[in-house]
Amino acid sequence: MTKFISNLKKYRQFNELTQEELAKRVNVRRETIARLENAKYNPSLELAVRISKELNIPIEELFIFKL
Repeated sequence: MTKFISNLKKYRQFNELTQEELAKRVNVRRETIARLENAKYNPSLELAVRISKELNIPIEELFIFKL
């Protein structure tokens, strides 16, 4: 079973953004950001790239999949 770990909240807070602000910047709902932060939702590659670019953090630092 694959385990999904999200470091999104840590990096979002480091960049001093609210969930709402990040959501607007990457064109998703705030609830999507909340679900990502709680590892309840796996992002599409496109969304992961948009978030990575917005926060200037490598995807593999934001989202970790352990097999």
